[in-house]
Amino acid sequence: MNGIDPRTDIVGLTRQELAARFAECGLEASLIKPVWNWVYVRGATDFSGLSSLSKARRAVLEMNFIISRPEIIRDLKSLDNTHKWLLQFLDGQRIETVLIPEQDRGALCVSSQVGCTLSCSFCHTGTMPLVRNLTAGEIVSQGLVARDRLSEWNQPRQACLVTNLVLMGMGEPLFNYENVAKALAILIDGEGFAISRRRIMLSTAGVVPMIYRVGRELGVNLAISLHAVRDDLRDELVPLNKKYPIQELLQACSEYPAASNARRITFEYVMLDGINDSDADARELTRLLNGIHAKVNLIPWNPWPGAGYQSSPIERIQSFSRIINAAGFSAAIRATRGEDIMAACGQLKSDSERPRARTPR
Repeated sequence: MNGIDPRTDIVGLTRQELAARFAECGLEASLIKPVWNWVYVRGATDFSGLSSLSKARRAVLEMNFIISRPEIIRDLKSLDNTHKWLLQFLDGQRIETVLIPEQDRGALCVSSQVGCTLSCSFCHTGTMPLVRNLTAGEIVSQGLVARDRLSEWNQPRQACLVTNLVLMGMGEPLFNYENVAKALAILIDGEGFAISRRRIMLSTAGVVPMIYRVGRELGVNLAISLHAVRDDLRDELVPLNKKYPIQELLQACSEYPAASNARRITFEYVMLDGINDSDADARELTRLLNGIHAKVNLIPWNPWPGAGYQSSPIERIQSFSRIINAAGFSAAIRATRGEDIMAACGQLKSDSERPRARTPR
């Protein structure tokens, strides 16, 4: 139930859930395949054109199901062709989704929560309260919106710009694990949206117990928002570190079953001038990563209103990178994309707030 329309929203249902609802409506399980194709390959938003089914079956579908989309409140395009969409769900809550295009591919940066509970001091999203988790359907719908806007439905995979999925938008994915896992199962399905598991990266600030579960159950690429090499500093930058300190986090990474030389864990490290960017920090980082299938993404800090940080100068970032490379790790310097529309890493935020309790008269 979607809270307004009494019909069931197909977006976000697994095949098993869809089969159960079809049975309740007197529809055969054999209809799941054409309906799944209709929603996740054709990108349809109603059943009127599903001519492979009889009018009677289409009528039952229309009576019992909808194929929803969030409302697009704002559609921005950066000078570098990065897209950012502000999406509103049925309860009025809003999130942002970003598409970062390359010449022949593109990464869709997906949100998993409205707001965030982590309060990382350098991140704009961290200034929001956590309003609520997104449902599996709301996570999946971000991919549907992207393909809607790019007119990519029913196209060969090599012709699509949405080729990669990164859970690096608003929220901590591992604090909404059940819905994230369910959404990924739908998006990975080879007869539907068909994003390869190897093209999905899940970013976490370090919810250590859940990292083991991601490795066992999802097997996607893992990214760790590290940002510091000492617990005292990481406690300040990423307060979750107080619960799961660096050594516990790195132990979980060393045991991550999906990691290999071909699929290294990405350690994200935002470069903050005079705070975490010294040569000594770089050398300590290489020591910490010793024995882990790892690579490093160095991220120039992206400004947002009221923040008290400055990005490290490019020369400092390059020096940091050289030290890590010399130790045998890849240390790419991430290009800033979408900064002019506040779509770069750490800049996402919506105006959603927690519902306030009414004061009785």
